[in-house]
This record gives sequence, C-alpha cells and structure tokens, in this order.
Amino acid sequence: MAPKISLIMTVYNRSHYLSEAIASVLAQTFQDWELILWDDGSMDGSVAIARTYAKQDSRIHLHSADHQGRAAALRAAHALAQGDYVGWIDSDDQLTPATLAATVAVLDTTPDVGWVYTNYQVMDSTGKIRGDGQRCQIDYSPERMLIDFMTFHFRLIRRSVFEQAGGIHPTLPSGMDYDLCLRLSEIAKVHHLKVPLYLYRTHRDSISGQQRQLQIECAKTVVTWALERRGLADRYQIEVDAASRFVLKKKTP
Repeated sequence: MAPKISLIMTVYNRSHYLSEAIASVLAQTFQDWELILWDDGSMDGSVAIARTYAKQDSRIHLHSADHQGRAAALRAAHALAQGDYVGWIDSDDQLTPATLAATVAVLDTTPDVGWVYTNYQVMDSTGKIRGDGQRCQIDYSPERMLIDFMTFHFRLIRRSVFEQAGGIHPTLPSGMDYDLCLRLSEIAKVHHLKVPLYLYRTHRDSISGQQRQLQIECAKTVVTWALERRGLADRYQIEVDAASRFVLKKKTP
C-alpha cells in the first residue's frame, strides 16, 4: 500500500548532518511515511550514510545520480512520490518528533486546505537552538508573499495540489521553494500551524550562506513571474533595497 506521506530529501555533500536529518524522520510519532533520498552526485560519504539507513528501514528509498543541481534532483524525487501528501526536509535540518502527526492531522480534518506550514526554530552547526525563526512570525496572505517568504518550513502539501500548481520549476538554480509556494498561494487555501516543528540549521556551508546573491536574484525572478500571473505586472515591479528586502513599487506611467 502507498504511504500517507512522501518526504523528499535531496542530498549533496551533507555527510556532517545527514544522519541527524534521517534520524529525525525515523523518530516521528506518525509512522506511515516513505523517505525518498535523492543523492545529487555527492563526493563525500553521504551515499554510504544514506545506504546504511536504507538497509535498515524499507521505508527509506535511496537513489543516486550524477550531479544535476537541486531543481533536477527535486523533480526526479517528486516523480517517485506515492503518498497522498508530500513534504521536504533539507539534508542538514531536522523535524521534531511531532511534525508529521501535527501537519497530517490538519490536512486529514480540513479537506478545503491544500497545504499547511509550521513555525520553525534556528539551530547552529552544532545543533544548539538559537531562537525562533523570523519568517514564520509574518502574517500570511497571498499578497504579502510577494515580498516575504513566510511559508518557509515545514510544509506538507496534498500531492494533487502540488501537481495542480505545476510542481518544481525545471530550470531555476535557486528559489524553487519560494516559486512553488507563490503558485500554491494562488490556487489553494493554506493553514498556518503556529508551532515550531522544524529545526533549520545555519552553517557556513549552507546554500543560503554560499549563494546569497543568487537566491536574491532568483527570488526577484519568481516574484516577477507571480506579478505576471496575477495580472499586476503593468502596475508593480519588484525592487531590492539596501538591506536585501523586497519592495513592491508602483510603475510610473
């Protein structure tokens, strides 16, 4: 039988943190899941670590491929998902034990909700909690999402809604999660579960640390696309201020 939840974890040279990420999935109080581990050509010990866990638990499915980039890895992994609901966990982050139980309960009991997102906490490279995440403190609205990516972590999405939204953009080098959430906000009702159920790790080798400028450029691109989809491109344009914050400005005639 297909699992209730398909969790996607793409991996690229994350041997320092991968065991903790996988262990946090195994520790879930809700156990009807599959974990699709897609290794994107790692050159460290990530594949060996993932293989060890896959041998121990049949719900963990390991797939290895040549390095193609995160968008291609996410698309390939999602194509294998069998669950009613899909979610991501980054290979350097962790779920709390109640993450899946709490989010699946929302989708099971509110059929008009297409996706749910939680609050998160920030931890450092050693796993020490540094505080609550700032993005999830921002009130949600599809309009506010144009300048603030508040639906950051953790997200559980009905697979049918994920597919209706168009899935992962095939060519974006970064910002594919922001792009997906913008599209989801345009077609489906979301529920904000205001409980910190995701542990987001900051460290010097993280994608956000290494590719900050690329992330800003890609985020600006996906917001521009959203303005076009929403019929607002003739009135507004997206700009980035000195503090790297997005600002919507009316276009001059």
